[in-house]
Amino acid sequence: MTLTRLELAQFRSWPRLGLDLDDRPLAIFGPNGAGKTNILEALSMLSPGRGLRNAAPGDQARQGPDAGWRIRAVIGDHQVETGASPGESRRLTIDDKAAPQVALGRLLRLIWVTPAMDRLWTDPPESRRRFLDRLTLSLIPSHAETALAYERAMRERNRLLRDEIRDDRWFRALETRMAQAGAELTANRLAALDRIHAAQADAATGFPAATLALLPGEGHADDPDPDRIAARLAATRPRDMAAGRTLTGPHRADLGAHWGPQDMPAALSSTGEQKALLLSLILANARALAAERPVLLLDEVAAHLDADRRAALYDEISALPAQSFLTGTGRELFAAFGPRARYLSVHREGGASVATEE
Repeated sequence: MTLTRLELAQFRSWPRLGLDLDDRPLAIFGPNGAGKTNILEALSMLSPGRGLRNAAPGDQARQGPDAGWRIRAVIGDHQVETGASPGESRRLTIDDKAAPQVALGRLLRLIWVTPAMDRLWTDPPESRRRFLDRLTLSLIPSHAETALAYERAMRERNRLLRDEIRDDRWFRALETRMAQAGAELTANRLAALDRIHAAQADAATGFPAATLALLPGEGHADDPDPDRIAARLAATRPRDMAAGRTLTGPHRADLGAHWGPQDMPAALSSTGEQKALLLSLILANARALAAERPVLLLDEVAAHLDADRRAALYDEISALPAQSFLTGTGRELFAAFGPRARYLSVHREGGASVATEE
């Protein structure tokens, strides 16, 4: 579906913002602290979860935790509103009816890159696992519900472990639920990686393609068989009880990446190559979602690219059947787009963000 309207009220630095949107990439530029990334964060709240900053609702209100905020959007034929009142969790309505956040994954396929993700290949495994799950969610919207089912069952099992409860029936019931959801989590992740590999193979691109793998880490986290998962959970109860938490399963998975004729691990590549690999995956993700017309949020994406790579990136973005939003400190960073993009200048006035289309 296509996003045609975005409205913000009291969100971060924006008292008000209204944007009519079309097919062209929107390049948002202005000085640091002007409020550019806040627009991308608001867009990211049109997906399940806590958005690209992983922020609590109270931290997103312009006046602080004692104030509320609201985001409205038109997605296809649907009116979407999400927000939070002071001290409350985020709410969502679709066409004026309350809806769970997982419903957003079926309306809009969102992909984002932030400066913090430049460290993806050297960060701890949980960062790559979150990245992989966002990628998988964009391709398989039901992945969010599967992940929630797994997390709920694991939290209950962890509580039994911490309390040193030894009732075998309780454990078997929870481990069966974990195994079923865990097997589906792994199957979804493997299917997503297959689609990304296919999307990379089908395109000539100026960015290096990566060979991706789901790494088990500790605990056979790449096993898609529910019976084997349940058996391992039962066998590791004594160790897990000593630790007070579940030490085996898909929540321990990692994402591995190699590239080039020398099969170079991403973690050992240069900073520039690591950034290029990340962008290669994002572009492949967008190509894999071409039929669903994804939305790309690219925060400060041009800052560490030379002029040739920026031009190559903008050519690929312009060729994608996607809506793209980019931020940067100056309009000159987007010169290679030319008339293919729209340009939004952002600055601060009296502590509030203000936008002007150029």
